[in-house]
Amino acid sequence: MANVAVVGAQWGDEGKGKLVDWLSNRADVVVRFQGGHNAGHTLVVGDKVYKLSLLPSGVVQGKLSIIGNGVVVDPQALLDEIARVEAQGVRITPDLLVLADNATLILPLHRDLDAAREAEAGANKIGTTGRGIGPAYEDKVGRRAIRVADLTDPAALEAKIERLLAHHGALRRGLNLPEIDPQTLLRGLLEIAPKILPFARPAWRLLDEARRAGRRILFEGAQGALLDVDHGTYPFVTSSNTVAGQAAAGSGLGPRSVGYVLGIVKAYTTRVGSGPFPTELHDADGARLGERGHEFGTVTGRARRCGWFDAVLVRQSAAVNAIDGMALTKLDVLDGFEHLKICVGYRLGETVIDYLPASMADQANVVPVYETLEGWAHSTQGARSWKDLPGAAIKYVRRLEELTGVPVAILGTSPDRDDTIVMRDPFED
Repeated sequence: MANVAVVGAQWGDEGKGKLVDWLSNRADVVVRFQGGHNAGHTLVVGDKVYKLSLLPSGVVQGKLSIIGNGVVVDPQALLDEIARVEAQGVRITPDLLVLADNATLILPLHRDLDAAREAEAGANKIGTTGRGIGPAYEDKVGRRAIRVADLTDPAALEAKIERLLAHHGALRRGLNLPEIDPQTLLRGLLEIAPKILPFARPAWRLLDEARRAGRRILFEGAQGALLDVDHGTYPFVTSSNTVAGQAAAGSGLGPRSVGYVLGIVKAYTTRVGSGPFPTELHDADGARLGERGHEFGTVTGRARRCGWFDAVLVRQSAAVNAIDGMALTKLDVLDGFEHLKICVGYRLGETVIDYLPASMADQANVVPVYETLEGWAHSTQGARSWKDLPGAAIKYVRRLEELTGVPVAILGTSPDRDDTIVMRDPFED
């Protein structure tokens, strides 16, 4: 049996929530390994819809759920999310939820800085969610962050706040933000400490024990590989590594523990916020994809930009993540299109290339080279076996496999967890 890492292979919003929820039934432990509450997973279980941002999807299944050290955690956002989920009938206890004691905290000053810098950037803004994710990661790398374990030692916490504000004071003055009173910040942290510390434990140790006991571990990624701070469309990316390699570092387990890598891929392409998008559609087809796919961000509510499937980008993601199998979602959104296009290369000037270049200017100037396939009239929504799919839909899926070099392991045909066609169970690979 393999452990499984789930990563988005596009710009996020590929439908990871449904697939992670489905896989949670087969897992013993679920761990989030990067990002913060800027990511959102929507789970549809029966007649209930759960919208999760920080909580691992395993909480809905009653599986041990761990927020790993690679996640930056807004303590108030975490408590608010716990309250929302508990109001839906899911009790969150320290036996169910574990927060890595070496995870970095997002503070109010991080949100202030995030919003102020985006406002100053004007037309050059990156399109962050304004939740303080980037500034928190900056402080982590700068070795001045406040971590969960710091809340257990008020004396040391006071000294750490002084070091933190020595940096942020200058930034705030430059952005015309009011000074922060260190004692007010200290009091706020000490007030929230007893509410989150019961969940705090050495997550790496629990995961190591689970691995040694042969328990199935599901590594839950957030966002998508094309938003990775190294491998994405920089600078229009998130502030963490979103690729499968981060599953090890962000959870505290070694890389050999990760196992099977499942890449979540939407049957077309979407993106939220600014940045290059070679196959973006500004016509009736793009509007139709957005309407039929209900393409609005779980966290931000922003409308997603929509376009045709980009096999170049998914093939590149497959290489960077060492993806073993693809979970193809939202095939039903393509029902009724007379023709479907797939991007198979880019024209850059007079040259055709088969990858997305690293240069920001080149990324903005590539022109997609398309291949056109016949669409299908019959509905695929709710299909639960391969034989239920129209022939043209099967041909489309097989062509995506050929172009990306990745076999489809799981095919989703609606938001419902059970509307899933399984060709290969990742945990049994």
